[in-house]
Amino acid sequence: MHSLKDMDFGGKRVLLRVDFNVPLDDAGRVVNDKRIRETLPTINYLVSKKAKIIVLTHVGRPSGDTTEELRTTTISYHLSKLLHIPVKKIDDCIGANVHKAAAAMKPGDVVMLENVRFYDGEKNKDVKKRLEFAKQLALLADIYVNDAFANSHRDHASMTGVPQFIPGCMGFVVEQEVEKISRALNEEKRPFISIVGGLKADKLKAIKHLVKKSDKVLVGGSLAFLFLKAQGKHIGSTKIDEECDVSSNELKELLKSNKIVLPTDCVLADKFSRDARISVLATHQIKNGAIAVDIGPETIKSYTDAIKNAATIVWNGPMGAYEIELFARGTNAVAHAIASTNATKIIGGGESAAAVEMNKLEGKMTHVSTGGGASLMMFQGDTLPALAALEESAKKFI
Repeated sequence: MHSLKDMDFGGKRVLLRVDFNVPLDDAGRVVNDKRIRETLPTINYLVSKKAKIIVLTHVGRPSGDTTEELRTTTISYHLSKLLHIPVKKIDDCIGANVHKAAAAMKPGDVVMLENVRFYDGEKNKDVKKRLEFAKQLALLADIYVNDAFANSHRDHASMTGVPQFIPGCMGFVVEQEVEKISRALNEEKRPFISIVGGLKADKLKAIKHLVKKSDKVLVGGSLAFLFLKAQGKHIGSTKIDEECDVSSNELKELLKSNKIVLPTDCVLADKFSRDARISVLATHQIKNGAIAVDIGPETIKSYTDAIKNAATIVWNGPMGAYEIELFARGTNAVAHAIASTNATKIIGGGESAAAVEMNKLEGKMTHVSTGGGASLMMFQGDTLPALAALEESAKKFI
């Protein structure tokens, strides 16, 4: 793949695909601008190279009744404040108005297009329709830059289609993500400890890959109880991913590995609520109606002991329902244990990154990824579709 420093941007129009899918309040104002701030080095570099920068992002999942509140108007205003230069908002992504605005740009100008997900072509399942929309986007610019790592696991028009029509490269966010996650996954420093939690069983593929890489894979969250149920243990009313068959060969094969470590005790609640009554029991003693909401103290100790001895750590997914303080002890303990080590420590975005941020530990990690789904795809050994598209673009436009 090409990086920013491989390209000549002088006087050229650049379609910069970012992930500014940030939380907005009821008035549409930006609540957390972390993803915007992380892309500032890329934008400032392009400004310094006299590029004409056309910023493109998605926001949320628009439907008929959410269209207005998911416009990029307030995001463009927020970006303008962070850059200390005007950012003109254009109310379309394609069409005559956009071409007119792009043609009027001067070197160093920044404009922002409308939410790309307002257009059916962005996510259309018909490849021809996606490519037609991508071609229309590509007509706006001379060069495409992908700085939307968190969306790079999506085969969407603005992610994989545009670099088929114009030269494409990575922005600094994507370059850093790829470099740091790849380096950690190929790290020779051992012990290599992987920690995987959360709910979704689609992480089983990542666990399968991490078992090959790691000395131990510590499993928490609902995923742990999926494994325990597959072992024949009673899990009460604990929520697991119902789309996964607990008798599947994939689960059975993973359970044969001596690298998989499961909780030996857990925190149980009588209801999923901030005022729940909680208790601690061994994982083989869960009764009917009880809900496992966190790993227990014995498991916390064994997991944190493993973490303290690690030389390389990757983490994706919480140990319990950490959004409720009463159920957050396991996740918080893991976050602090990781932060206290001198290991290479990669936090795989999503809820893990949120837990790290909540505990104010970002500065103590080697890398906190901006993308949960994208980093997970890298953890499971797969190539991200948007990165594959940049590789093809580099071959096509040498």
